[in-house]
Amino acid sequence: MIDAVDLFCGAGGLTAGMRNAGIDVHAGYDIEAQCKHAYEVNNDAVFVAKDVKKLNERELSAWYPRVEGRYRLLAGCAPCQPFSTYNQGRDTSTDSKWPLLYHFARLIREVKPELVTMENVPDVTKHKVYGDFVKNLESQGYKVWAQRVACVEYGLPQHRRRHVLLASKLGPIELIEPTHRDKPVSVMETIGDLPRIAAGACDPNDPMHRAATLTPINLQRILNSREGGTWRDWPPHLVAECHRKASGKTYPSVYGRMKRNEPSPTMTTLCYGFGNGRFGHYEQARALSLREAAILQSFPRDYEFMPAKDITFKAVGRMIGNAVPVRLGEVIGESLMRHVEAYGRNRRQETPA
Repeated sequence: MIDAVDLFCGAGGLTAGMRNAGIDVHAGYDIEAQCKHAYEVNNDAVFVAKDVKKLNERELSAWYPRVEGRYRLLAGCAPCQPFSTYNQGRDTSTDSKWPLLYHFARLIREVKPELVTMENVPDVTKHKVYGDFVKNLESQGYKVWAQRVACVEYGLPQHRRRHVLLASKLGPIELIEPTHRDKPVSVMETIGDLPRIAAGACDPNDPMHRAATLTPINLQRILNSREGGTWRDWPPHLVAECHRKASGKTYPSVYGRMKRNEPSPTMTTLCYGFGNGRFGHYEQARALSLREAAILQSFPRDYEFMPAKDITFKAVGRMIGNAVPVRLGEVIGESLMRHVEAYGRNRRQETPA
């Protein structure tokens, strides 16, 4: 019913989610060749290591089978660094990633897919490039729905807000209603049954279930950290010098443990580090393992990111933190599938017998 190509696909979170919803994703493009293994091993789709700026209509259109009753979807999550709150106060006007959204718009103009979806950080809407993107879609006859989405309301066990855009030439479109608005999924529900491991150790049955080593002082810090607490709970001799300064008060969640009965904080590319945010395990003396972080991003428990011998915290952490959560991909996919099904029903009703 829907054939898709995923631009800026990374390790395949959006592709995996859309496939779960019944969308046929044929290919994913990303400049990061390191994502090829994760994308192809877990998804029945082809990974192309290529700069989207060099992609043309002929190559992209070749992925779509021209079959009656099937609709083309172009999906993409352009790298969000220029739009992120982490860059507020920094001059991002010359960032090399700025043109990527314009190239996404160019490919939409050239390929003319019936459906488009984009996912990004909420602050993308504050920039001219986003306004130009939406105007470009509307000028081509697309009906556009776009809103900030709280992923926790759709069953992601993580506090993560994203801006989601859906566009269709078939008629008005919108995201499905939240599924977990009143009952969020907790950290313990999600990862509580994984085998216990120590800091610096790895589960012999899962090379992804490994936790980063802690320095002696950080081991003492996490042992003195209560669930949901901060570095303010520590005895004075464990408090870092930067925290003693007034500016340190801005970062109370650094070196924090998660709360077991609540969703996790937003997974970042450094989610495996105890000092990088509230990424301390709620009861074990370590930070999150790579597998736990991936599961909190709603990746399947057997999702393979790299061959076991090649796994590094930095490389896999980047893939996990930069990924579209699989559950959000499912929600986007379900919304598109329902939209196309409704369009088909309406056409049949309007067709004379």
